[in-house]
Amino acid sequence: MIASTPPVVALTLGDPAGIGPELIARLLARPQTTAQANTVLVGDRWLWDEGQRIAGTAVELAPVASFDEVRGRPDTEKPAFLAMDTVQPGQVQRGQAQAAGGAAVLRVLDRCMDAARAGQIDAITFAPLNKHAMKQGGLRHDDELHHFAEYLGVTGYFCEFNTLNGLWTSRISSHVPLKDVPKYIEQQRIVEATTLIYRSLQANGVPAPRVAVAGFNPHNGDGGTCGREEIEVIAPAVAELNGLGMPVVGPFSPDTIFLRGRDGELDAIVTMYHDQGQIALKLMGFSQGVTVQGGLPVVITTPAHGTAYDIAGLGRANVDALANAFAIAARMGRGCPG
Repeated sequence: MIASTPPVVALTLGDPAGIGPELIARLLARPQTTAQANTVLVGDRWLWDEGQRIAGTAVELAPVASFDEVRGRPDTEKPAFLAMDTVQPGQVQRGQAQAAGGAAVLRVLDRCMDAARAGQIDAITFAPLNKHAMKQGGLRHDDELHHFAEYLGVTGYFCEFNTLNGLWTSRISSHVPLKDVPKYIEQQRIVEATTLIYRSLQANGVPAPRVAVAGFNPHNGDGGTCGREEIEVIAPAVAELNGLGMPVVGPFSPDTIFLRGRDGELDAIVTMYHDQGQIALKLMGFSQGVTVQGGLPVVITTPAHGTAYDIAGLGRANVDALANAFAIAARMGRGCPG
């Protein structure tokens, strides 16, 4: 793909019972959305119409019969629309996790991944989904990232990134019980996770990322009196990363490292477990954060928040996080190495 060609970004409507359809309607009503990419919406026509009704928008789409028709479109100001029949209105009860909705989400995402593997699209941004509904609908993994990795044949390290206002986070362990976290704290995992976020930031336009690694124990282990992971595992991993040419710093105490991030001193923080980073980022900007699926051969992004079943259909959902997710997908989908 030449630099002047806009990336092709596929959008999906997310869980049919959540806020996804109305968020997509608001996103596509923004002129700056189609200015960033050649956009193709993929999903059920009735669900798109329902999202527009809730959002109060009237966006005209350009129907296409296949992904093959998208990249060469002469006019990309109007979003393309690839219709799929995945779920019927009678199978969806707004505000509830249901198998039919989860199965529909999987079908749409899988078709988009097929298109990415075929070189027909460059990135995917999906509206919020619900893991419980997806598991009811056939998801065999703990989360969507592991489904993506298996579907795309990924054998290397992969993990979720969360980003807010230019600050990115990665984690050594993710959707696992807290009691199991210590077994994931291995030097090689830290090196792989940090390398992945470092390279991904470069792909997102940050030539020399400032990356720090968090400790695991209270007060960073207090010199080994409150845990030795910092001394025996994390610090050696940082030293190895430095030897590989990445000027990574740390470990820093988990209860203060995000102050550096908040104050603009860092581009990324590598954390040891899910909530170590998620709590901090969501406190700093719950309605703005983005999740990037790291380590995959295709760029995939989504808002960091969920389906918000409690406000689905009320027209109150904030589109900012979805807009941020789309912007990242467009930037990273321009042909930069991931």
